[in-house]
Amino acid sequence: MAKAAPHEWEFQARFRRHAFGWKSQPAMQRLKQAVSEIRKVARHDPGRAAEGAVRLLERLSPALENVDSSSGAIGTAVNHAIAELVPVIARAPADPTTREAWLERLWAAHEADEIPYIETLADHWGELCASNEVASAWADRLLGTTRMALSPDKSLRGHFHGTDACLSALYRAERYPEIVDVLQADTIWPYKRWAVRALAAMDRKAEAIRYAESCRGRWANDGEVDVACEEILLSSGRVEDAYDRYGLRANRAGTYLATYRAVARKYPASERSGSIRFRRWNSSSTHCRLYPRRMSNSPGNPCLWAE
Repeated sequence: MAKAAPHEWEFQARFRRHAFGWKSQPAMQRLKQAVSEIRKVARHDPGRAAEGAVRLLERLSPALENVDSSSGAIGTAVNHAIAELVPVIARAPADPTTREAWLERLWAAHEADEIPYIETLADHWGELCASNEVASAWADRLLGTTRMALSPDKSLRGHFHGTDACLSALYRAERYPEIVDVLQADTIWPYKRWAVRALAAMDRKAEAIRYAESCRGRWANDGEVDVACEEILLSSGRVEDAYDRYGLRANRAGTYLATYRAVARKYPASERSGSIRFRRWNSSSTHCRLYPRRMSNSPGNPCLWAE
């Protein structure tokens, strides 16, 4: 049986080192086209699409090095692309040798990511491993350096680009106690959130919420803490508590109307019962203010109750 011809990826010629100038819009458009090309192939050949996704991720940072990222637009576009490409790689049928080769290539690209553009790829490392066994092997490989990077000893502590990858791999391998243990001395929320998830996965959900609340401070984004706590309560079926304590803050959007819609979409029963209310404060339908009745006196609520 003849071997299938390799797929000619259109994006390869467009994503070469220093391919883009300072303007972000052309790069964002080409990135969108590349992701669409890979997703189209994934419908009929997931293995080939995964190979294409790895190739694109390898080429992203070198191609985008000269792009002006000060607006955050290109960074957001890359993060969205990573979120779409990771499932393509994770779900593709691949033998152990092929998957390990993909992981090694992605690791090398992440290690060489100087800007960095593909930094968030580490958050998905456990998913990319696609099995507990592979994830556990990667966790063993990274754990020693991660412990040193997070050490309370300032002579040992430092930045390690693989810290999130290690925590993600530990989580996928279901080695939850080790996550909590390795993060005991750390104070940064992007790392501590893995301990919150680990505690919740061990069905210690009340402790997970207390842990998350204790992380609030200058090293934590309060909105992300609210989202994490809300997710834990919702996963426990405690919808009323989730709504009362975190419903508004965890779903805050750019406008009052967008916030109302986000809350109503997540808590339809509360909307039907009239617990969520809003009124127009001028004649334009685009200007709306949200008034969740039961949250009007909650700490940090920016909205004042008004009839």
